[in-house]
This record gives sequence, C-alpha cells and structure tokens, in this order.
Amino acid sequence: MMYWNTPETFDVIVVGAGHAGVEAAFAAARMGCKTVLLTMSLDTVCKMSCNPAIGGTAKGHIVREVDALGGEMGKVIDITGIQFRMLNATKGPAVWAPRAQADKVAYSNEMKRRLEKTPNLYLKQGTAEELLVENGQAVGIGTKEGIAYRAKTVIISSGTFMKGLIHIGENNFSGGRAGDPPSVGLSASLEKHGVKIGRLKTGTPPRIHKRSIDFSLTEEQPGEPGIKFSYDDEGIPRLPQIPCHITYTTEETKQIILANIHRSPMYSGKIVGVGPRYCPSIEDKVVRFSDKERHQIFLEPEGLHTDEVYVNGVSSSLPFDVQLAYIRSIPALRNAEIMRPAYAIEYDYVLSGQIDFSLACKTIDGLFLAGQVNGTTGYEEAAGQGIMAGINAACKVLGKKPFVLTRSEAYLGVMIDDLVTKGVDEPYRMFTSRAEHRLLLRQDNADIRLRGYGYQLGLINEQQHARLLHKKETIEKEMVRLTTIFKQFDDRGFSLAQLLCRPENSYASLLLQYPESVVDHGAEINFQIELNLKYEGYISRQQSEIAKLSHVESIRLPPDFDYNKVHGLRNEARQKLAKVMPQNLGQASRISGVSPSDISVIMIALMKRDQEPPTCG
Repeated sequence: MMYWNTPETFDVIVVGAGHAGVEAAFAAARMGCKTVLLTMSLDTVCKMSCNPAIGGTAKGHIVREVDALGGEMGKVIDITGIQFRMLNATKGPAVWAPRAQADKVAYSNEMKRRLEKTPNLYLKQGTAEELLVENGQAVGIGTKEGIAYRAKTVIISSGTFMKGLIHIGENNFSGGRAGDPPSVGLSASLEKHGVKIGRLKTGTPPRIHKRSIDFSLTEEQPGEPGIKFSYDDEGIPRLPQIPCHITYTTEETKQIILANIHRSPMYSGKIVGVGPRYCPSIEDKVVRFSDKERHQIFLEPEGLHTDEVYVNGVSSSLPFDVQLAYIRSIPALRNAEIMRPAYAIEYDYVLSGQIDFSLACKTIDGLFLAGQVNGTTGYEEAAGQGIMAGINAACKVLGKKPFVLTRSEAYLGVMIDDLVTKGVDEPYRMFTSRAEHRLLLRQDNADIRLRGYGYQLGLINEQQHARLLHKKETIEKEMVRLTTIFKQFDDRGFSLAQLLCRPENSYASLLLQYPESVVDHGAEINFQIELNLKYEGYISRQQSEIAKLSHVESIRLPPDFDYNKVHGLRNEARQKLAKVMPQNLGQASRISGVSPSDISVIMIALMKRDQEPPTCG
C-alpha cells in the first residue's frame, strides 16, 4: 500500500490508546521524546470495555507502582472513582489491596484531557494497518487511511483489537470490542516480519438497567473513606460516593446454563482461543465447580450519570435468550432489563519468548510490545507494561541502558519476569501469590521502593522527590527514636517500639496513651512506622533471602552463549534456554523446564568459558 509520509518524524509511536498505550505515551513524552499516540477513535481513550473498576488483589499494588514511577492511572481513578475499598484488610498487610469503582466516562474524559495537555505528545486518530520495517528496524506505522507516521521506535499496545472476533452464542462478528471495529492488517504485518502470533479469549458480562433491580433482595456494599491510589494529592475533590450490591446465582441459574451449554461457543468448539483461568465465564463456573450451590455476583454501577449496572461474575458467550433466562433466575434480577448482552472475544497476541526484559521485540529492533498483546489480562497489568515500555522506548532513543525491575523490587518486575521466563498459554493475571517477596512489595510502600527510579528517569519532579526523601528520613529516625523511649507496662519497662509490636497496639493507640512521647506524622507515615516495626523480623528475613539469591542474579549469561554446545544439558532445557535467552543465571533458573541440575551444568560451562584463552586473530 502507498502511504503519505507526515512532515514530522517522531521519536516514539504508540499504537493504541488503552491503559497500556496511554501510560507508554505519557512516559515517553515526559522523558523528552517527541511522541505520537495513534488510536482508532479519540472518543474512546482508556475506555473501560469490561469492569468499570481499577485495582483489586495484586492489581492495586501495580497501580500504586505505576503511580510511584510517575504514571497517571492512580491519579485519574482517585478523582473519578465513585466507590473505594481496601480488599483483604482482615489479612496480613502483604495482601491488602485498594480497589475503586470508576465513573467510566469521567475516567476516559479525564485521561484524554491529560494526554492533550502533555508537552511532546501528539494525539492522532487512525487505524494501524502495517508495521513499517527497514533493515530489521521498526521505522513507523502505516494506517488504513493511507498515512505513514515514521519514528525511531514503535510501541504496539493493541489490546483485543488485532483480528478481534466477538461471539454471542451461535453468532460471531469482527470487532475489537462491542461497537468498535477490529484491527486486521497489523497481525499479518507482524507475521510477515517473523513475529509468531497466537490466539486468546476473554469476555464480559451483560449490563442491566438499574430500575429493573430489586435492591431489597441484595446486600449493600458501602465504600470506605480515606482510600486512595496516588501518592500525590492534586487537590481535586472526589466525586460523590455510591454503594455496590451483592447477590447470588441459584440452582435454577445452574440448570438453565447446563441445559444450554451446547450453545456456548466455548463448548461447541467455535472459540479456539484460550480463556482466563482465574476469571471464568459463568458457564465455566457451573461446569468446573459443579459442587457449588451458588456463585456470588456484584452489581456495580458504571457511573454517576448512567443507570447501567455491570453484573460482575456472570461473563458469558451464551446466546442472548439464555443470558436473559439465567439473569432472571436470580431473585433480585427477576425483572432485569439487559441493556448490553455479554460476549466473548477472541484476539491475536504475540506468542511468548519473543520479548526481552525491556519489553522489546527480540527480532525487530526498535519495536516494543505492551499489554494484552503480550498475553496479559486486566487494565492494571496493561498500564504496568505500558509505563515500562514507554520508559524503555525513550531510553533507546536517548541512548540510555534499558530500565529493568527485578522480582524483589516490584510486582512490575515479577510480571515482566514471568512473561519473559515462564511465558503464557492463557491470559496472565497478577496475584500476590506470584511474588516470592510480597511482604516487601506491599501496596503501601510502592513510593519508597520505586519513586527514586521515577526521579532518575525524569518522571518525578523535584517537589515529589523532596516529599519522598522527607518521608523516608522521618520513618527511619522515628523507628530508631521509639526504641530509646521506655514506659512501664505490667511492672516492667518496655520501649515504645516493643509496645507497638504487640498485636493489640497500633500507632494510633500509642498516640492516645503516650501523647507526650509519640509524634503524629500523619496517617501515611504513622502506618509505615507501625508496619516496619511490627514486621521487622519477617522483613529482615526476606531481605536476607534476597541477598543470598543475589549472587545467582549477578552471574551474567553472555548474549552469544550457545546452549547447543553445552554438554550434559537436557534437550528440553537447551530448547527453552535458547528460546528465552536469559540475561542471568537467576532468570535461567525460573524458566519452566529448566532444572537445578541444568543450572549446575551451565555454571560449569561458564567457568570453562572464562578459563579458555583468547583466540589469536
């Protein structure tokens, strides 16, 4: 196809303005790169195609990490959220996770407003049709409209749009999501340049009209005050807060679904893509968990200025008549009016093993991939990859080394390491259980862990950095001071630090008991002091474990290391290692199919390589 080249040449092109694309564009532009964000429609920036919510278990951790690095997701949900909660608050602090319902229209509008006001960032409407490659280097994007945008680097964050196919029962049709066309040419273009493509599936539940719900038959779920995602307070007032509601499926629901299971394209064989194991459709639930009498459903409002309600927990690809029947089998929804039917969507993604730890494509120089195109699911996972891809595309343009986070530094490090070393054969979702060091990677300390990096990258300003340094200094000094002040308790002397470690005590309770000795530094810093002292032993143990393992992570594997020449290596390990090409021995040890004995063999081969005399020229 012939293209008209724009007069401008860019540093970074970002394809797709979903949750990955916008964070990539913000990061690249703020690092000084001339960036263009290309999207099919400028009216659907960061559109919440599925659940109108941000955060949740492990996902809330990622949002706070994105914010700590200088991203926007946390700031935008703080001012467009209509209900906030802290999940898992009755458990240990490692799994506490903020979650918020969003006014989805307000969220999209606010994100677009911020994009429009960002220097170095240019918004363009168009459909990406072809990746332009010259001599193995990505040099731009050609659009269906016949326009070519040329740049030094390209980030593809296409979501579910690459050859998207929507299924509702026996009917299917092309679409990137309901109401939007797919991107057809981009997959073929990637394949033409040697990128291997696979197929995944996800889905969404029906939306119903609020007036058709009998709320007297539901449990009200109110929000909680004081929950926020961003470490920066922009002084913008929050929207009015409203509750969600909980209800349950019934035995009738189950029987309706089982009687029509053959009409689901998941079970009839029409869908070939693999769906998310941890977010199953309602038909999957009744089949896989047949012993369960009922399944929980959350009725979640989609905004303040709409009566649409998201029926969380019943995503489906069943025909509309079956959807209506099973929805109305729920007592609170006997008169439900479905406004938008549930559907499943199949889409193309880039098969595992083709990106490195900077999210750069291994076979096309200057190409980066972020979000669902890498096989993940979820707005938060997409945003996390987006900011990392944007940073690394900018680093490449600026001649800086790639920015890579380790598994012990961030959930972002865990996720990207999983994508690179373990790969995906089903949509990847982040869980706290995936992180070995989750007590260190809490959602509440993401700024302490990562904001310094954001400052070094130019994404965090001087004022934000000064607040971080003050916070860290205050926490460290106060933890030491509390060990030096003693109080009589049960006829014995205990330091305030020791008293704070008792399960019945909190920083707030010590403030009341000993106001002359305990200083109120504000809820955020008080909480950090309390947690660091209460869990000091556990934290020290995890830090020791990380230090012991660090020597393995520091053993570099040369980029030209030939695993085919390593004697004693099992064939499976040889194939997996050659595919992933890990950067160090620690990463090699986490590859599925690589055993401890394989690692020992590699270590011996490395030692022999180092001892070999250099060849003469």
